[in-house]
Amino acid sequence: MNPFNLLGIKPCTLACGFDTTLTPGIIVFELVIAIATMLVLWLGYKKYPDILKRYGLIATGIFLFEFFTHPMWNNAHLGKYAYVYRDVSWVLTMGWTTMVTGVLLLVDTYLPKWKVLPKFFVTIVSLMAMVLVAETVVVNLGIRTYGPEVLDLIGNSWIPGLNGVPWQIFYYVPVFMALVVSFYRYWEIFLDNAPVVPQKRQPWLQTLLVTFIGVFFFELMVEPMVVNANLPQWSYVYRDVSIIMSGAWILIIWLATLAVKRFFIHFNVRSAFISIVTTASMLAIPLEWWLINHGYRVYGPSATANFSGYLTPILGIPIEITFAIPFYLALMIAFARYWEIVIDNKR
Repeated sequence: MNPFNLLGIKPCTLACGFDTTLTPGIIVFELVIAIATMLVLWLGYKKYPDILKRYGLIATGIFLFEFFTHPMWNNAHLGKYAYVYRDVSWVLTMGWTTMVTGVLLLVDTYLPKWKVLPKFFVTIVSLMAMVLVAETVVVNLGIRTYGPEVLDLIGNSWIPGLNGVPWQIFYYVPVFMALVVSFYRYWEIFLDNAPVVPQKRQPWLQTLLVTFIGVFFFELMVEPMVVNANLPQWSYVYRDVSIIMSGAWILIIWLATLAVKRFFIHFNVRSAFISIVTTASMLAIPLEWWLINHGYRVYGPSATANFSGYLTPILGIPIEITFAIPFYLALMIAFARYWEIVIDNKR
């Protein structure tokens, strides 16, 4: 049974409005992903016997990201079996996960004594180079196209020689990968039982600053998907990206984090993380409802076209938004918590 049916969300079929028909080139593409995945898992097992857990963590981070950004891109021709929700495909999730896992294995194997920040930089740069090739392949195979709002933003800024790949990829990919890699590295600390020195005093300003970095740059990335409208003109810093809206997300994450760290200090890592995401979601979802109903948040045509028509009880907002908010918060909170740990423990 498809789990999405239990949630009232329609699974992706041909009725979703895109072509799932396989082509010979895409069959080869999928076989390459399958072979590369088996190879990475086999090599990874030699270093990490729990490689499947690590692979699963990375896949989780990637899927969370893909779920709430999928209106920005269209993924077609992967076969009916390849989709789990609308045009979100487990095949592409596997491809991304294998790529990230492979790079992390190489970095951990050959740069074990490097500090966190240089290793992180090498990881992002290496992934950027690989994604340029991968994105060129999926675009030219007819798998990947971009939503109308993204195309409006891109204009004619295509990278010469990479047929159909926009210059904006140099911004989108580092933000995407920074969130996913930080999500994995955060949970890796506890997977490895690495020592973490607790702080006697809560560094609230540090928490605020790290959260600001993650939220602001991500807001820039997803700006084509939802419009922040009718806010004071002075609050807009780029197109419709508003410091008021970004500030609201930052404040919610910050307050939820500090509350859990203060009142539930006895919680283990998993319980604390779930509590922070839950607390932040309980604040963010009603706020999103209020903003939508008062015209401050306007979802673009690509996003609304993907709404199933099912609404959240009581509040009445699209169920996709209700799920997207905790997914977004999970990545943001992991990003903020990871870099807090790095800074506090001088890693």
